[in-house]
Amino acid sequence: MKNEILNLIKENLLEIIPELAGKEISENENLVDLGANSIDRGELITLTLERLDLDVSRIEFVSAQTINELADLIVEKKK
Repeated sequence: MKNEILNLIKENLLEIIPELAGKEISENENLVDLGANSIDRGELITLTLERLDLDVSRIEFVSAQTINELADLIVEKKK
């Protein structure tokens, strides 16, 4: 399940920041270093939660700094 979530987050990130297309996106790279500002990160969280049909407050995910951390938090909420 986590791999599916990681892939979804990466797909959503490319939608929000198209400049990342063709670049290697590390799951452990800081989202800020990938070019995601606070609005982009909020949009990433919202889009990912919507596509997973999860009704959880975005506030619970603000601590996530990397794709991997965000995926871990989502996996916890899906349980």
